[in-house]
Amino acid sequence: MKPAPGYKKQRGFTLIELLTALGIFLIVCGAAFTLLGSSQQRYQTESQVLNSFQEARLGLDQIVRDVNDSGYPPPTFVSTNFNLFAATPFAWSPGYPGSSCQIGSCTTPGDFDLIIETNPNPQDAGSTVQWIRYKLNGTTLYRGVVPKLSGDDPAADTSAAGVLVPFVQNVVNVSSPPGGVSVPIFSYTCDTGGLPLSCPLAGTANAPANIRDVVVTLLVAAPLPDATTGQLRIVELTGRGRRVNPNQ
Repeated sequence: MKPAPGYKKQRGFTLIELLTALGIFLIVCGAAFTLLGSSQQRYQTESQVLNSFQEARLGLDQIVRDVNDSGYPPPTFVSTNFNLFAATPFAWSPGYPGSSCQIGSCTTPGDFDLIIETNPNPQDAGSTVQWIRYKLNGTTLYRGVVPKLSGDDPAADTSAAGVLVPFVQNVVNVSSPPGGVSVPIFSYTCDTGGLPLSCPLAGTANAPANIRDVVVTLLVAAPLPDATTGQLRIVELTGRGRRVNPNQ
């Protein structure tokens, strides 16, 4: 049979051309899946970083609120019930309440350990004063709350089993601070009868009862390394709590 008039023989692709096209297709697909995998990993990392830093920010806000409420009620409050009033805005150890330790030599308050004395619910008639403790252990900042009891040691009471619970994770003020130098979580300003000065300082004003301001600094590391650099990301969160009541 003869081909119909006007019919033109069509040439197909050669094997080399097919292999070349297949190779290009595989390269494009590989690049696309690599990009997709990298994007998913980055999304997961960023989500965990965001959640971690948001939790740390909420924790910082809670510490600042507790400091702001410390020492309630004011000295004009009259009561014979030891549990209804705060003898001092910040409890200390050792020697509480018989003697006042010097800031810098106390067990607490310290750079990584603070006990706040406050009534967190003053509008509740049944609410009593509590000791609220923040203590760094490793890379976890713990928080504990116990009722204030006459004759008790606040440090011992807040160290009892089950009182201190994890509050903020991945706190690297000691373990991985920038430059390798520990960064205090708590820094204090003392009332001196004149211009407030940073504690510790010389003289009797360097006492927990004279703490006016507490600067809170949290260095928080992301739970996972950065997807691009492979390095841990660290954010610094800072807040200032200032008790309103004058010295007790």
